[in-house]
Amino acid sequence: MAALDMDPVPDFDPASELLLGMRLVGVQYRRIELAPPCGVRFDQAPGRAQFHFVGRGPLLLRTASGALHRLDTGDAVLLPQGGMHELLSSPEVPSRDIAAFESVDICEQVCAVKPAACPAGGPLVFSGCMEFHLGGMQMLVASMPEVMLVGTLLDRYPEIRPMLDAMEREARTRRAGFAGILARLADVVSAFIVRGWVECGCGDATGWVQALRDPRLGKVIVALHRDPGRPWTVAELAAQMGSSRSVFAERFLAVTGMTPLRYLTELRMQLAVQWIERERLPIEAVAYRLGYGSLAAFSRAFKRVVGQPPGALRARTPALQA
Repeated sequence: MAALDMDPVPDFDPASELLLGMRLVGVQYRRIELAPPCGVRFDQAPGRAQFHFVGRGPLLLRTASGALHRLDTGDAVLLPQGGMHELLSSPEVPSRDIAAFESVDICEQVCAVKPAACPAGGPLVFSGCMEFHLGGMQMLVASMPEVMLVGTLLDRYPEIRPMLDAMEREARTRRAGFAGILARLADVVSAFIVRGWVECGCGDATGWVQALRDPRLGKVIVALHRDPGRPWTVAELAAQMGSSRSVFAERFLAVTGMTPLRYLTELRMQLAVQWIERERLPIEAVAYRLGYGSLAAFSRAFKRVVGQPPGALRARTPALQA
């Protein structure tokens, strides 16, 4: 009997390791029906990604850089940094801000946008404005390309196709519960797009991603992200890499652009902002979780990095985000 072919055990992949806790959660969805000639503009949404699924096309996506991408029926696209962009029936059509269209709530998170006198059979889009929950990995989002098309992943990840087919059916037929199903599928497809980019080597991204591609340095970064509250020293981090302190510190600075302890402070403050602003944790609890012996020490570090004291961030955060 021939021996069974076994997939090789994958090597340690720091980027994939850090994605284990990833959540990509939609905060606002729209089912948009349009009548050609048409153009819809989506303005910058700081800190949020934008997802579009074309239930009926074709449409053109034009980004702030002026690049044009054709989107056919069944296509999905993620813009990790959001940014101003347009969905157009043709390049010369002027666009109108999506917020200027009248909308009707379908359920708690989903609304329907349909211009007056819109005939059946026109372009149909399901859009989602999303937040990345990456536990301090905003640098990975910053390394992502302007536009991430799901079509580039279908050969490698054929399991995405049934989800796209299901989204097309739900967007067109409007069966009971379709809005909630579309929202959840949008979250999952977006996460697939991000994971596919990481597993394919993060494209041609450099900088911080280069540190993750270094097997030894990547282990140090994973260790920092796993336990940001530990009182790390340069010597302990160098031991993680298996090198001397001087070699480690020089290599870390050359690849990431900052010292190891500066990186740790930046990571802690990214987490602090997330925990205070989004998760509404008490400031004292955040300071303790991040390894600060006193609230005063945490507040000084927070203000130095973020530019304002943690109390000011808490005061400006709407209570509805609790």
